[in-house]
Amino acid sequence: MLSARAVRARADAMFNRALAGELAHFTLDMNALDGLAAGVFDTLSETSDANGTPFYACWRAFEAGGHDRWAMLGAYRQWDDVREMGRTAVDLAFLTAILGADPGPQWSYREAATGEVHRGAQGLAIATLAMLAGGVFSADPADPLRADATALARLGDEELASGLQHGDGNELAGFEGRGTLLRRLGEVVAMRDVLFSAGDDLRPGCLFDTLMDEGDAPLAMDHVLEVVLDALAPIWPERVAIDGIPLGDTWRYTETLVDAASGDLIPLHTMAQKLALSLVEPLLWAGIEVAELDGLTGLADLAHGGLLIDADVMVPRDPAMLPVAQDVDSPFVLEWRSLTVAVLDRLAVQVRTRAGLETDELPLACVMQGGTVPLAREIALEKRDTDRPPLGIATDGTVI
Repeated sequence: MLSARAVRARADAMFNRALAGELAHFTLDMNALDGLAAGVFDTLSETSDANGTPFYACWRAFEAGGHDRWAMLGAYRQWDDVREMGRTAVDLAFLTAILGADPGPQWSYREAATGEVHRGAQGLAIATLAMLAGGVFSADPADPLRADATALARLGDEELASGLQHGDGNELAGFEGRGTLLRRLGEVVAMRDVLFSAGDDLRPGCLFDTLMDEGDAPLAMDHVLEVVLDALAPIWPERVAIDGIPLGDTWRYTETLVDAASGDLIPLHTMAQKLALSLVEPLLWAGIEVAELDGLTGLADLAHGGLLIDADVMVPRDPAMLPVAQDVDSPFVLEWRSLTVAVLDRLAVQVRTRAGLETDELPLACVMQGGTVPLAREIALEKRDTDRPPLGIATDGTVI
């Protein structure tokens, strides 16, 4: 279950059930996919420039408002070597992924340096970068730009709430769950020095060294994800586990999809896949070749589920269920998340056909960042005068 292959296989099984009209909560109108592909292609044409099509990763959030915050941080820090840069980048990628679950409709973040107000995952990413720059995650006052095991394990709710501007009138959904994950991450980093150490350093970013030292062959993205999932396994709440190993963003469905042994399990791994995607650029900056980007799947998050519903590709049997805050393990949520993964694969094929490009020329991560994500926001604003998707979910801060 701890692989992108398992995510894709179970999503395809759910997709086939939907085509046969066998799901309790959703049907599919694949005739609407062509119109959505045209919209995504047009959006990609607008978002691409001389540098190509943007790639889905936390680094795009740090460029909001035309300010390249990561580049400015790097210019200030002036790292001694590529490994130190890579460790800090991967520290930040871990933190951004773990803190990046949907913050809910009430929360926003006012950036002190610019005065800008940011919401959603973008606001969480910018807040996380500001906390890293302020030394919140470092136990070494002489080296604030790091996240180490000691500081993460000891991180208090009051300090985290201050950094995220969580409080009365600006409540961050799932705040407690986010803090718990960060503290567990600190504990896991301290225990798993094989993955998370470089010299005397014990920090999430040392996973950069682990990947960098694997050899000269290109790193396949499904392998990077499996390393990430193995590294993160002990931090998850013990909701679904096999042999004592928590499976993270994996859930039990009401029916068997594949086989009797584990056919009711639905793995999605959205947070871990977001983290894996954000590791691509630090590895490339260090001269490490990354291959088979589409070894990962599309993201089963609110933005993409909302886009497919707004585009009438994924059709709820009972539209009245959409705005209700459904539990993340409910059959309703598992169906829309799993179908989202499967449909995004098929949407990307149609977009590439329109563009006349191959998979390696336009990977799914580029289709998402340059196409589906901005288009989802645009359609939501047109339909509801808000960029929130047409879905409700009861989040505890540990999933999406």
